[in-house]
Amino acid sequence: MKDIYEEILRTRKEGIPAALCTVTSVKGSSPGKEHFKMLVMEDGSIIGTVGGGALESEVIENAKEIMKTEKAENFEHNLTDKGPNASGMLCGGKINVFIEPVVSHFAYIFGGGHVGLSLSKILTLAGFSVVILDDREEFSNQERFPEALETYAGEYKELTARLKMKQPAYIVITTRGHKFDQEVLEWAIRQNAKYIGMIGSKTKVATTFSRLKEKGYSQEELDRLHSPIGLKIGAVTAEEIAVSIAAEMIQVKRNK
Repeated sequence: MKDIYEEILRTRKEGIPAALCTVTSVKGSSPGKEHFKMLVMEDGSIIGTVGGGALESEVIENAKEIMKTEKAENFEHNLTDKGPNASGMLCGGKINVFIEPVVSHFAYIFGGGHVGLSLSKILTLAGFSVVILDDREEFSNQERFPEALETYAGEYKELTARLKMKQPAYIVITTRGHKFDQEVLEWAIRQNAKYIGMIGSKTKVATTFSRLKEKGYSQEELDRLHSPIGLKIGAVTAEEIAVSIAAEMIQVKRNK
């Protein structure tokens, strides 16, 4: 029998949508008991139980909706065949099930310098699964980024050529030089990513855009880029810049 907590870790690491359902309270007769847990996968398959029967079918449908909205919610089920929230069961009790999404958002940070270091910590706290990529091994390793899901070191063209991004993906470009930023950007703007951001001044961005247009990139492709990166909060230090970037990514994540 699969362990529900191990499956939660697996789904988060692999980017598989799921929802965790927990019985929080029971009044009267019910097949489910307090603290029963059930993990619902995107296809409706389950691990664990909240009591079985018609109740469980309802909870599975509720869980599928939670996966779409990514907002936790409490559901009350009336285990009778009459009244509001009636489940068609004859137990006669009431049961509350709290459903929370188990969804990973993957942040791919190109550049493990000062900004990348702070951003990785902040995004991890905010619930993102972070992947670090840098052309220098000393700036992309598990010792420097213990919270990161994965770290990769090597030439950027080689890294992007073999990178298999998990969805939804967010790309942050903050390498150690304009040349590398543009190199990664040329790859990034043609990827299926929910967010693409590149650090740099307006002048740098304008110059980069001009070069990319000469290479045949369209304005529509370039318009996908968030740059200068981050919300305008007057950030100066690497840590403050990381906060502004994380805030912008959360804004995109929540579709605001």
